[in-house]
Amino acid sequence: MGEPQFLKVNIEDQIAVVTLDHPPVNILTSQVMGELKGVFGNLEKDSRVKVIVFTAAGTNAFIAGADIKEISQISSPEQALRLALDGQAVLNQIERSKKISLVAIHGICVGGGNELIMAFHIRIASERAKFGQPEINLGIIPGFGGTQRLARLAGLAKARELILTGDVITAQEALRIGLVNRVVPDGELLKQTMGLAKKIASKSRVALNCAEEAMREGIKKDLSEGLAYEAEMFGKTAQSQDMKEGVRAFLEKRQPKFQDQ
Repeated sequence: MGEPQFLKVNIEDQIAVVTLDHPPVNILTSQVMGELKGVFGNLEKDSRVKVIVFTAAGTNAFIAGADIKEISQISSPEQALRLALDGQAVLNQIERSKKISLVAIHGICVGGGNELIMAFHIRIASERAKFGQPEINLGIIPGFGGTQRLARLAGLAKARELILTGDVITAQEALRIGLVNRVVPDGELLKQTMGLAKKIASKSRVALNCAEEAMREGIKKDLSEGLAYEAEMFGKTAQSQDMKEGVRAFLEKRQPKFQDQ
């Protein structure tokens, strides 16, 4: 894969900022999805990067969904299945990444866009952002994970309401139901997201990876199995040089200088 056409990447101070720029409304075409796969795959292997921030260019639409023209050309169940599985694979890659990922959301974020943002670890929305899964209005359902991740984030009852009606909700409602972590003033969106990213990047990579893995994998298990998995991840952190530095810094009343080891 060559240089991405619709994604721009800037790496500074252990943070990679990935910007989707596919005017006018940042539609998730097959090409864009392929570029997301390639870019996030490269960042996963990049030792310079500890945290990823994803955002999109433009002012009115963050991501207005998948490419309806591509969907209109589906001619068989097998073709539809492949489209859904390919999209799910990209989102799974983001969700399972060892690099902590944040997304800064402005404007309209619906359909495939809403499915995409749910794969990120932390979601920050501007006060004018809007969210929804309107696929039902096209006679289809979400195919990139929307029926599963939305139910896990917002609860089955609310997910049913949004997916079966196709309604679009405000950022404030998205915050209330747990779809996003924070709602911030529009002009503060990127600044506050980057501030949170820098705070996370200052932590031990070992501890970040173990904490994320403990939560992501533990929630799939029953409580006793999840607790056992947490203890295993705790054991990994206790073997790290960063744990020794963190404890030493606490006792010496100074900020730790983690080496990610």
